[in-house]
Amino acid sequence: MAFGDIVLYINPFHLFMFVTMLVFTFLIAIGRTETQVEAELGTLDDKTKKVDLKEFKARRFLSIICGIATAGAMITGDLYNLTLFMSLIGILNIGIISSVKQVEVLDSVFQYGLIAMMCSLPLFGGAALILGACGTVSLLAIQSIKPTAMMIFGAILMFIGACGESGIAPFFASKAEMFRTPGSPFLLIVHLSSLFIIIRVIEVLLIICT
Repeated sequence: MAFGDIVLYINPFHLFMFVTMLVFTFLIAIGRTETQVEAELGTLDDKTKKVDLKEFKARRFLSIICGIATAGAMITGDLYNLTLFMSLIGILNIGIISSVKQVEVLDSVFQYGLIAMMCSLPLFGGAALILGACGTVSLLAIQSIKPTAMMIFGAILMFIGACGESGIAPFFASKAEMFRTPGSPFLLIVHLSSLFIIIRVIEVLLIICT
């Protein structure tokens, strides 16, 4: 089944992840940020951090787009479009946090941005190698092709790229300070997009390598 140049690849598992992501995106879209309370170092006083209206609107918009992109990645059967979705999600995760006016958070976002940009090379390079080895980017066609050394190498490169774009181990250190910023609904979409993407990538790698 095709939707424009996006080939849908739907089974009950994909549909469950697609619907779950859309539900969470809707909840985040209608949610409000909570006031973050932190203890001040060396005292017993509390320090509050709030999200102003302008920042709230920008981060909510980016969070909605991030949720839609993640949902799209769950049902695409086109390997190239999957890599595009992953790259877009990495950019959106940077944007969701980069409007925060905290030096430590912005420094962490900058480092994560560098990692995401560098990992786009193995991400797209791996997809290109798989295309060269198979002659197609359709997962429906790739799953019927016997895996070759080039396909497996491309899959490994894709996995490294996906780890960098989603900020999981061993690249998670670059995202640590990002999660100290106020705005729980927006942090939730950053977590969820990373989790859902890596699950989908592992499934795709199993299709390619088995």
